[in-house]
Amino acid sequence: MRKPSWIKHSWIRTACLTICLLAAGPAGAQSPSPEAMAAARELIVTMRAADYFKTLMPAIMQQLKPAIVQNRPQVERDYDAIVPLLLDSMNARVNEIIDQIAALYARNFSVEELREVVAFYRGPTGQKFVQKLPLITQESMVIGQRFGQSIGAEIRGRIVEELRKRGHDI
Repeated sequence: MRKPSWIKHSWIRTACLTICLLAAGPAGAQSPSPEAMAAARELIVTMRAADYFKTLMPAIMQQLKPAIVQNRPQVERDYDAIVPLLLDSMNARVNEIIDQIAALYARNFSVEELREVVAFYRGPTGQKFVQKLPLITQESMVIGQRFGQSIGAEIRGRIVEELRKRGHDI
């Protein structure tokens, strides 16, 4: 069975979708049919999305830590004490994001397309993909962070250089 091209990069879309859904409110789009919602929920269960989000949250918390703690031992101690409570709170709310993502899938794919994707994820390659997705996402976040820092430093340097050329004392 030939994999659809979007499957090759769906972890990128999933990570971006997660961030967007966490930041955005409920969508005002047309409600999908009950059959489409059932197929979308089946896909999400097959992809083990709830487990995925639960493993992603600690990584997000670790990414936030340096910016919040800023090398302050007292803040770090309290941060470390608060994180498990926040994780419990977020894990209790996973169904909210699952419902929103199910609606998103149901609005963008037909029932038949959703069933085809479920069939892929139930197969050996799909199961391997689901198994590897958390690790790939975590490593991708690190790669993205390094890339962002590199690009940020380069852009900052170029902007300063250009402003100096234009007579600004920076």
